[in-house]
Amino acid sequence: MESFIIEGGHLLQGEITPQGAKNEALQVISATLLTEEKVSIANIPDILDVKNLIILLQDMGVQVTKKSKHEYEFCAKSLNLDYIKSDEFVRKCASLRGSVLLIGPLLGRFGKATITKPGGDKIGRRRLDTHFLGFKELGAKFIHDEERQVYHIEGKQLKGKYILLDEASVTGTANIVMAAVLAKGTTTIYNAACEPYLQQLCRMLNSMGARISGIASNLLVIEGVDKLCGTTHRLLPDMIEVGSFIGMAAMVGKGITIKDVSLNNLGIIPDAFRRLGIKIKVEGDNLFIPQQNHYVVDSFIDGTIMTLSDAPWPGLTPDLISILLVVATQARGSVLFHQKMFESRLFFVDKLIDMGAQIILCDPHRAVVVGHDRKVRLRAGRMTSPDIRAGIALLLAALSAQGTSRIANIAQIDRGYENIEQRLNALGANIKRVDD
Repeated sequence: MESFIIEGGHLLQGEITPQGAKNEALQVISATLLTEEKVSIANIPDILDVKNLIILLQDMGVQVTKKSKHEYEFCAKSLNLDYIKSDEFVRKCASLRGSVLLIGPLLGRFGKATITKPGGDKIGRRRLDTHFLGFKELGAKFIHDEERQVYHIEGKQLKGKYILLDEASVTGTANIVMAAVLAKGTTTIYNAACEPYLQQLCRMLNSMGARISGIASNLLVIEGVDKLCGTTHRLLPDMIEVGSFIGMAAMVGKGITIKDVSLNNLGIIPDAFRRLGIKIKVEGDNLFIPQQNHYVVDSFIDGTIMTLSDAPWPGLTPDLISILLVVATQARGSVLFHQKMFESRLFFVDKLIDMGAQIILCDPHRAVVVGHDRKVRLRAGRMTSPDIRAGIALLLAALSAQGTSRIANIAQIDRGYENIEQRLNALGANIKRVDD
Protein backbone atom coordinates (compact mmCIF):
# COMPACT_ATOMS: atom_id res chain seq x y z
CA MET A 1 0.00 0.00 0.00
CA GLU A 2 1.03 3.59 -0.57
CA SER A 3 0.49 6.84 1.33
CA PHE A 4 0.69 10.55 0.67
CA ILE A 5 2.90 12.81 2.79
CA ILE A 6 1.49 16.33 2.55
CA GLU A 7 3.25 19.45 3.77
CA GLY A 8 0.43 21.89 4.42
CA GLY A 9 0.33 25.65 4.12
CA HIS A 10 1.56 26.13 0.54
CA LEU A 11 -0.50 28.43 -1.66
CA LEU A 12 -1.32 27.04 -5.10
CA GLN A 13 -1.36 29.08 -8.30
CA GLY A 14 -1.66 28.43 -12.03
CA GLU A 15 -3.82 26.44 -14.44
CA ILE A 16 -5.21 22.92 -14.21
CA THR A 17 -7.35 20.90 -16.63
CA PRO A 18 -9.82 18.28 -15.41
CA GLN A 19 -9.49 14.70 -16.60
CA GLY A 20 -12.14 12.87 -18.58
CA ALA A 21 -15.21 11.88 -16.59
CA LYS A 22 -14.75 8.67 -14.59
CA ASN A 23 -18.44 7.80 -14.35
CA GLU A 24 -19.05 8.42 -18.05
CA ALA A 25 -16.01 6.32 -18.95
CA LEU A 26 -17.34 3.29 -17.06
CA GLN A 27 -20.68 3.56 -18.87
CA VAL A 28 -19.52 4.12 -22.44
CA ILE A 29 -16.67 1.59 -22.24
CA SER A 30 -19.18 -1.03 -21.10
CA ALA A 31 -21.45 -0.04 -24.01
CA THR A 32 -18.78 -1.12 -26.52
CA LEU A 33 -19.95 -4.70 -25.84
CA LEU A 34 -23.17 -3.92 -27.72
CA THR A 35 -21.55 -4.07 -31.17
CA GLU A 36 -19.04 -6.22 -33.00
CA GLU A 37 -17.69 -3.14 -34.78
CA LYS A 38 -14.91 -0.83 -33.57
CA VAL A 39 -15.68 1.94 -31.08
CA SER A 40 -13.08 4.66 -30.44
CA ILE A 41 -13.29 6.67 -27.20
CA ALA A 42 -11.17 9.73 -26.42
CA ASN A 43 -10.37 11.63 -23.20
CA ILE A 44 -10.42 8.43 -21.11
CA PRO A 45 -8.90 9.12 -17.67
CA ASP A 46 -5.83 7.10 -16.72
CA ILE A 47 -7.22 5.96 -13.36
CA LEU A 48 -7.41 2.65 -11.54
CA ASP A 49 -11.14 1.93 -11.87
CA VAL A 50 -11.12 2.56 -15.62
CA LYS A 51 -7.92 0.61 -16.23
CA ASN A 52 -9.31 -2.37 -14.30
CA LEU A 53 -12.50 -2.31 -16.37
CA ILE A 54 -10.48 -2.24 -19.60
CA ILE A 55 -8.40 -5.22 -18.40
CA LEU A 56 -11.62 -7.08 -17.56
CA LEU A 57 -12.93 -6.46 -21.08
CA GLN A 58 -9.67 -7.79 -22.53
CA ASP A 59 -10.03 -10.92 -20.40
CA MET A 60 -13.52 -11.33 -21.89
CA GLY A 61 -12.08 -11.30 -25.40
CA VAL A 62 -12.51 -7.65 -26.38
CA GLN A 63 -9.72 -6.42 -28.65
CA VAL A 64 -8.41 -3.21 -27.09
CA THR A 65 -6.03 -0.89 -28.92
CA LYS A 66 -4.43 1.95 -27.00
CA LYS A 67 -4.15 4.76 -29.56
CA SER A 68 -2.71 7.25 -27.03
CA LYS A 69 -2.61 7.71 -23.26
CA HIS A 70 -6.24 8.84 -23.19
CA GLU A 71 -7.72 7.25 -26.32
CA TYR A 72 -8.66 3.61 -26.85
CA GLU A 73 -10.33 1.57 -29.56
CA PHE A 74 -12.55 -1.37 -28.57
CA CYS A 75 -13.77 -4.24 -30.73
CA ALA A 76 -16.07 -6.81 -29.09
CA LYS A 77 -16.45 -9.00 -32.17
CA SER A 78 -15.39 -12.28 -30.57
CA LEU A 79 -16.18 -12.63 -26.88
CA ASN A 80 -15.42 -15.66 -24.72
CA LEU A 81 -18.91 -16.18 -23.31
CA ASP A 82 -17.75 -19.11 -21.19
CA TYR A 83 -15.37 -16.76 -19.35
CA ILE A 84 -18.25 -14.63 -18.01
CA LYS A 85 -19.47 -17.69 -16.10
CA SER A 86 -16.05 -18.47 -14.62
CA ASP A 87 -14.94 -18.03 -11.02
CA GLU A 88 -12.16 -15.70 -12.17
CA PHE A 89 -14.65 -13.36 -13.86
CA VAL A 90 -16.86 -13.37 -10.77
CA ARG A 91 -13.87 -12.63 -8.53
CA LYS A 92 -12.77 -9.67 -10.65
CA CYS A 93 -16.31 -8.27 -10.78
CA ALA A 94 -16.52 -8.48 -6.99
CA SER A 95 -13.58 -6.06 -6.69
CA LEU A 96 -14.78 -3.52 -9.27
CA ARG A 97 -17.93 -1.44 -8.84
CA GLY A 98 -18.04 -0.55 -12.53
CA SER A 99 -18.47 -4.21 -13.46
CA VAL A 100 -22.19 -3.91 -12.76
CA LEU A 101 -22.47 -1.89 -15.98
CA LEU A 102 -21.54 -4.99 -18.01
CA ILE A 103 -24.86 -6.69 -17.26
CA GLY A 104 -27.03 -4.56 -19.56
CA PRO A 105 -24.82 -4.87 -22.67
CA LEU A 106 -24.27 -8.62 -22.17
CA LEU A 107 -27.98 -9.23 -21.60
CA GLY A 108 -29.00 -7.03 -24.52
CA ARG A 109 -26.63 -8.54 -27.10
CA PHE A 110 -26.13 -12.11 -25.90
CA GLY A 111 -29.19 -12.76 -23.73
CA LYS A 112 -27.23 -13.75 -20.64
CA ALA A 113 -24.96 -12.39 -17.94
CA THR A 114 -23.47 -13.39 -14.61
CA ILE A 115 -23.10 -10.99 -11.70
CA THR A 116 -22.01 -10.99 -8.10
CA LYS A 117 -22.15 -8.12 -5.65
CA PRO A 118 -19.69 -5.59 -7.12
CA GLY A 119 -16.96 -3.88 -5.15
CA GLY A 120 -16.17 -0.17 -4.85
CA ASP A 121 -16.44 2.46 -2.15
CA LYS A 122 -17.53 1.44 1.33
CA ILE A 123 -20.00 4.29 1.72
CA GLY A 124 -23.08 2.38 2.77
CA ARG A 125 -25.72 0.28 1.09
CA ARG A 126 -25.73 0.49 -2.71
CA ARG A 127 -28.51 -1.83 -3.78
CA LEU A 128 -28.94 -3.30 -7.25
CA ASP A 129 -32.72 -3.73 -7.07
CA THR A 130 -33.35 -1.00 -9.66
CA HIS A 131 -31.15 -2.81 -12.18
CA PHE A 132 -32.72 -6.22 -11.53
CA LEU A 133 -36.31 -4.96 -11.56
CA GLY A 134 -35.68 -3.22 -14.88
CA PHE A 135 -34.19 -6.34 -16.45
CA LYS A 136 -37.10 -8.38 -15.12
CA GLU A 137 -39.59 -5.99 -16.74
CA LEU A 138 -37.78 -6.54 -20.06
CA GLY A 139 -38.28 -10.28 -19.70
CA ALA A 140 -35.07 -11.49 -18.03
CA LYS A 141 -35.06 -14.33 -15.50
CA PHE A 142 -32.73 -14.70 -12.51
CA ILE A 143 -31.16 -17.86 -11.17
CA HIS A 144 -29.40 -17.53 -7.80
CA ASP A 145 -26.38 -19.79 -7.37
CA GLU A 146 -26.18 -19.85 -3.57
CA GLU A 147 -22.97 -21.87 -3.50
CA ARG A 148 -21.04 -19.33 -5.60
CA GLN A 149 -23.10 -16.32 -4.41
CA VAL A 150 -23.79 -15.17 -7.97
CA TYR A 151 -26.83 -14.47 -10.12
CA HIS A 152 -27.19 -15.89 -13.61
CA ILE A 153 -29.41 -13.62 -15.68
CA GLU A 154 -31.05 -14.93 -18.84
CA GLY A 155 -33.22 -13.17 -21.40
CA LYS A 156 -33.10 -14.78 -24.83
CA GLN A 157 -35.45 -12.21 -26.35
CA LEU A 158 -35.97 -9.04 -24.35
CA LYS A 159 -39.15 -7.14 -25.07
CA GLY A 160 -39.72 -3.42 -24.64
CA LYS A 161 -42.04 -2.27 -21.89
CA TYR A 162 -43.06 0.76 -19.82
CA ILE A 163 -40.81 0.83 -16.75
CA LEU A 164 -41.22 3.12 -13.74
CA LEU A 165 -37.98 3.12 -11.79
CA ASP A 166 -38.22 3.01 -8.00
CA GLU A 167 -35.31 5.46 -7.83
CA ALA A 168 -33.47 7.62 -10.37
CA SER A 169 -30.39 5.40 -10.24
CA VAL A 170 -27.68 6.48 -12.68
CA THR A 171 -26.10 3.06 -13.15
CA GLY A 172 -29.53 1.44 -13.03
CA THR A 173 -30.81 3.70 -15.82
CA ALA A 174 -27.63 3.16 -17.88
CA ASN A 175 -27.87 -0.61 -17.53
CA ILE A 176 -31.54 -0.75 -18.51
CA VAL A 177 -30.95 1.57 -21.49
CA MET A 178 -28.09 -0.62 -22.73
CA ALA A 179 -30.24 -3.74 -22.43
CA ALA A 180 -33.24 -2.09 -24.11
CA VAL A 181 -31.56 -0.72 -27.24
CA LEU A 182 -31.52 -4.22 -28.78
CA ALA A 183 -34.86 -5.38 -27.34
CA LYS A 184 -37.94 -5.95 -29.48
CA GLY A 185 -40.42 -3.07 -29.43
CA THR A 186 -40.40 0.16 -27.47
CA THR A 187 -39.13 0.63 -23.92
CA THR A 188 -40.21 3.66 -21.90
CA ILE A 189 -38.22 4.48 -18.75
CA TYR A 190 -39.87 6.95 -16.37
CA ASN A 191 -38.02 8.44 -13.39
CA ALA A 192 -34.83 7.86 -15.36
CA ALA A 193 -31.58 9.48 -14.27
CA CYS A 194 -30.71 12.40 -16.52
CA GLU A 195 -27.22 13.50 -15.47
CA PRO A 196 -24.81 14.62 -18.23
CA TYR A 197 -22.92 11.32 -18.30
CA LEU A 198 -26.14 9.40 -18.90
CA GLN A 199 -26.97 11.88 -21.65
CA GLN A 200 -23.56 11.20 -23.17
CA LEU A 201 -24.17 7.45 -23.11
CA CYS A 202 -27.51 7.89 -24.90
CA ARG A 203 -25.97 10.15 -27.53
CA MET A 204 -23.16 7.67 -28.15
CA LEU A 205 -25.67 4.83 -28.51
CA ASN A 206 -27.70 6.92 -30.97
CA SER A 207 -24.55 7.49 -33.02
CA MET A 208 -24.21 3.68 -33.09
CA GLY A 209 -27.71 3.34 -34.52
CA ALA A 210 -29.90 3.23 -31.40
CA ARG A 211 -33.16 5.17 -31.27
CA ILE A 212 -33.37 6.96 -27.93
CA SER A 213 -35.48 10.06 -27.40
CA GLY A 214 -36.12 12.19 -24.33
CA ILE A 215 -32.40 12.61 -23.65
CA ALA A 216 -31.75 15.04 -20.73
CA SER A 217 -35.22 14.36 -19.30
CA ASN A 218 -36.45 11.76 -16.81
CA LEU A 219 -38.60 10.08 -19.49
CA LEU A 220 -36.59 8.06 -21.99
CA VAL A 221 -38.17 6.28 -24.95
CA ILE A 222 -36.09 3.57 -26.62
CA GLU A 223 -37.15 1.96 -29.89
CA GLY A 224 -35.30 -1.33 -30.17
CA VAL A 225 -33.10 -1.99 -33.20
CA ASP A 226 -31.59 -5.21 -34.58
CA LYS A 227 -27.93 -4.24 -34.28
CA LEU A 228 -25.57 -1.38 -33.48
CA CYS A 229 -22.51 -0.20 -35.41
CA GLY A 230 -19.21 1.38 -34.44
CA THR A 231 -18.65 5.04 -33.61
CA THR A 232 -16.25 7.59 -32.14
CA HIS A 233 -16.91 9.36 -28.85
CA ARG A 234 -15.24 11.90 -26.56
CA LEU A 235 -15.82 12.03 -22.82
CA LEU A 236 -16.87 15.17 -20.97
CA PRO A 237 -14.50 16.62 -18.36
CA ASP A 238 -15.10 15.16 -14.91
CA MET A 239 -17.47 17.45 -13.02
CA ILE A 240 -16.36 15.97 -9.69
CA GLU A 241 -12.77 16.92 -10.44
CA VAL A 242 -13.92 20.40 -11.41
CA GLY A 243 -15.71 20.71 -8.07
CA SER A 244 -12.70 19.32 -6.22
CA PHE A 245 -10.46 21.92 -7.84
CA ILE A 246 -12.90 24.74 -7.01
CA GLY A 247 -12.74 23.67 -3.36
CA MET A 248 -8.95 23.41 -3.46
CA ALA A 249 -8.62 26.84 -5.05
CA ALA A 250 -10.93 28.35 -2.43
CA MET A 251 -8.98 26.97 0.52
CA VAL A 252 -5.35 27.08 -0.62
CA GLY A 253 -5.37 28.95 -3.92
CA LYS A 254 -3.60 32.13 -4.90
CA GLY A 255 -5.48 32.43 -8.17
CA ILE A 256 -6.26 29.22 -10.06
CA THR A 257 -7.79 28.75 -13.50
CA ILE A 258 -9.66 25.52 -14.17
CA LYS A 259 -9.66 25.05 -17.93
CA ASP A 260 -12.17 23.48 -20.32
CA VAL A 261 -14.79 22.64 -17.69
CA SER A 262 -17.82 22.23 -20.04
CA LEU A 263 -19.69 24.86 -18.06
CA ASN A 264 -23.10 23.91 -19.43
CA ASN A 265 -22.72 20.43 -17.94
CA LEU A 266 -21.78 21.54 -14.41
CA GLY A 267 -25.36 22.23 -13.35
CA ILE A 268 -25.59 23.89 -9.93
CA ILE A 269 -22.08 22.88 -8.82
CA PRO A 270 -20.60 26.41 -9.11
CA ASP A 271 -23.62 27.88 -7.31
CA ALA A 272 -23.21 25.39 -4.44
CA PHE A 273 -19.72 26.80 -3.82
CA ARG A 274 -21.02 30.35 -4.21
CA ARG A 275 -23.46 29.61 -1.36
CA LEU A 276 -20.39 29.10 0.82
CA GLY A 277 -19.20 32.53 -0.26
CA ILE A 278 -16.66 31.35 -2.86
CA LYS A 279 -16.01 33.86 -5.66
CA ILE A 280 -15.94 32.22 -9.09
CA LYS A 281 -15.36 34.04 -12.37
CA VAL A 282 -16.51 32.51 -15.64
CA GLU A 283 -14.09 33.12 -18.53
CA GLY A 284 -15.48 31.38 -21.60
CA ASP A 285 -15.35 27.67 -20.77
CA ASN A 286 -12.82 28.25 -17.99
CA LEU A 287 -13.36 29.06 -14.32
CA PHE A 288 -11.05 31.43 -12.46
CA ILE A 289 -11.07 31.25 -8.66
CA PRO A 290 -9.21 34.21 -7.13
CA GLN A 291 -7.53 34.01 -3.74
CA GLN A 292 -10.22 33.89 -1.03
CA ASN A 293 -8.96 35.59 2.12
CA HIS A 294 -12.45 35.25 3.60
CA TYR A 295 -15.65 33.67 2.38
CA VAL A 296 -18.99 34.06 4.13
CA VAL A 297 -21.72 31.43 4.06
CA ASP A 298 -25.04 32.65 2.68
CA SER A 299 -28.26 32.23 4.59
CA PHE A 300 -31.69 31.59 3.17
CA ILE A 301 -33.99 34.51 2.42
CA ASP A 302 -35.81 34.03 5.73
CA GLY A 303 -32.49 34.13 7.61
CA THR A 304 -32.34 30.42 8.47
CA ILE A 305 -29.10 28.41 8.38
CA MET A 306 -27.81 27.39 4.97
CA THR A 307 -28.43 23.74 4.11
CA LEU A 308 -26.64 21.89 1.31
CA SER A 309 -28.02 18.49 0.40
CA ASP A 310 -27.53 16.02 -2.42
CA ALA A 311 -30.26 15.16 -4.90
CA PRO A 312 -30.69 13.43 -8.26
CA TRP A 313 -29.57 15.51 -11.24
CA PRO A 314 -30.02 18.41 -11.80
CA GLY A 315 -29.67 18.58 -8.01
CA LEU A 316 -26.31 18.61 -6.25
CA THR A 317 -24.26 15.48 -6.88
CA PRO A 318 -23.54 13.51 -3.67
CA ASP A 319 -19.91 13.07 -4.73
CA LEU A 320 -19.14 16.71 -3.87
CA ILE A 321 -20.67 16.85 -0.38
CA SER A 322 -17.33 15.78 1.16
CA ILE A 323 -15.44 18.56 -0.64
CA LEU A 324 -17.99 21.24 0.21
CA LEU A 325 -17.90 20.15 3.85
CA VAL A 326 -14.12 20.59 4.08
CA VAL A 327 -14.32 24.01 2.39
CA ALA A 328 -16.93 25.08 4.93
CA THR A 329 -14.54 24.46 7.83
CA GLN A 330 -12.71 27.71 6.95
CA ALA A 331 -15.77 29.78 6.02
CA ARG A 332 -17.38 32.45 8.15
CA GLY A 333 -20.74 31.10 9.26
CA SER A 334 -22.45 27.76 9.73
CA VAL A 335 -23.94 25.29 7.29
CA LEU A 336 -25.88 22.04 7.58
CA PHE A 337 -24.88 19.24 5.18
CA HIS A 338 -27.46 16.57 4.47
CA GLN A 339 -26.04 13.53 2.69
CA LYS A 340 -29.23 11.66 1.85
CA MET A 341 -28.06 8.86 -0.40
CA PHE A 342 -25.28 7.04 1.48
CA GLU A 343 -25.34 6.42 5.21
CA SER A 344 -21.56 6.01 5.70
CA ARG A 345 -20.20 8.84 3.61
CA LEU A 346 -19.98 11.39 6.44
CA PHE A 347 -18.09 9.19 8.86
CA PHE A 348 -14.77 10.62 7.63
CA VAL A 349 -15.56 13.87 9.50
CA ASP A 350 -14.11 12.30 12.66
CA LYS A 351 -10.68 12.87 11.09
CA LEU A 352 -11.55 16.51 10.38
CA ILE A 353 -12.64 16.95 13.99
CA ASP A 354 -9.29 15.50 15.09
CA MET A 355 -7.66 18.16 12.87
CA GLY A 356 -9.51 20.89 14.75
CA ALA A 357 -12.61 21.39 12.59
CA GLN A 358 -15.81 22.42 14.36
CA ILE A 359 -18.28 19.81 13.14
CA ILE A 360 -21.29 18.25 14.81
CA LEU A 361 -22.17 14.87 13.30
CA CYS A 362 -25.90 14.78 13.97
CA ASP A 363 -26.48 11.29 12.53
CA PRO A 364 -25.09 9.19 9.64
CA HIS A 365 -26.66 11.58 7.12
CA ARG A 366 -26.30 15.07 8.61
CA ALA A 367 -23.45 17.24 9.86
CA VAL A 368 -23.29 20.88 10.97
CA VAL A 369 -20.06 22.77 10.23
CA VAL A 370 -19.19 25.93 12.14
CA GLY A 371 -16.54 27.70 10.10
CA HIS A 372 -13.28 29.03 11.56
CA ASP A 373 -13.18 32.05 9.21
CA ARG A 374 -9.47 31.21 8.78
CA LYS A 375 -8.78 32.33 12.36
CA VAL A 376 -7.85 28.78 13.34
CA ARG A 377 -6.03 26.54 10.86
CA LEU A 378 -6.60 22.82 10.77
CA ARG A 379 -3.88 20.70 12.37
CA ALA A 380 -1.91 18.12 10.44
CA GLY A 381 -2.72 14.49 11.18
CA ARG A 382 -2.52 10.85 10.17
CA MET A 383 -5.54 9.47 8.39
CA THR A 384 -6.75 6.77 6.03
CA SER A 385 -8.79 7.29 2.88
CA PRO A 386 -12.07 5.34 3.25
CA ASP A 387 -13.34 6.05 -0.28
CA ILE A 388 -12.55 8.12 -3.37
CA ARG A 389 -14.40 11.30 -2.43
CA ALA A 390 -13.53 11.31 1.27
CA GLY A 391 -9.93 10.67 0.24
CA ILE A 392 -9.72 13.77 -1.94
CA ALA A 393 -11.52 15.78 0.76
CA LEU A 394 -8.92 14.70 3.34
CA LEU A 395 -6.17 15.62 0.88
CA LEU A 396 -7.69 19.10 0.60
CA ALA A 397 -7.83 19.38 4.40
CA ALA A 398 -4.17 18.33 4.63
CA LEU A 399 -3.13 20.93 2.02
CA SER A 400 -4.67 23.66 4.18
CA ALA A 401 -3.45 22.28 7.52
CA GLN A 402 -0.53 23.47 9.61
CA GLY A 403 2.21 20.86 9.57
CA THR A 404 2.77 17.59 7.72
CA SER A 405 -0.03 15.05 7.28
CA ARG A 406 -0.06 11.45 6.13
CA ILE A 407 -2.92 9.81 4.24
CA ALA A 408 -2.86 6.03 3.90
CA ASN A 409 -4.80 3.79 1.48
CA ILE A 410 -4.40 6.29 -1.36
CA ALA A 411 -5.29 3.56 -3.85
CA GLN A 412 -8.83 4.76 -3.14
CA ILE A 413 -7.88 8.22 -4.43
CA ASP A 414 -6.09 6.70 -7.44
CA ARG A 415 -9.34 4.98 -8.39
CA GLY A 416 -10.83 8.35 -9.32
CA TYR A 417 -8.06 10.95 -9.77
CA GLU A 418 -5.29 10.74 -12.34
CA ASN A 419 -1.74 11.55 -11.12
CA ILE A 420 -3.28 13.90 -8.57
CA GLU A 421 -0.07 14.61 -6.63
CA GLN A 422 1.89 15.49 -9.80
CA ARG A 423 -0.83 17.82 -11.03
CA LEU A 424 -1.16 19.60 -7.69
CA ASN A 425 2.59 19.79 -7.15
CA ALA A 426 2.79 21.61 -10.50
CA LEU A 427 0.64 24.32 -8.87
CA GLY A 428 2.90 24.60 -5.81
CA ALA A 429 1.73 21.83 -3.49
CA ASN A 430 4.19 19.59 -1.63
CA ILE A 431 2.83 16.04 -1.84
CA LYS A 432 5.01 12.92 -1.81
CA ARG A 433 3.93 9.36 -2.57
CA VAL A 434 5.61 6.77 -0.34
CA ASP A 435 5.37 3.01 0.25
CA ASP A 436 4.00 2.02 3.62
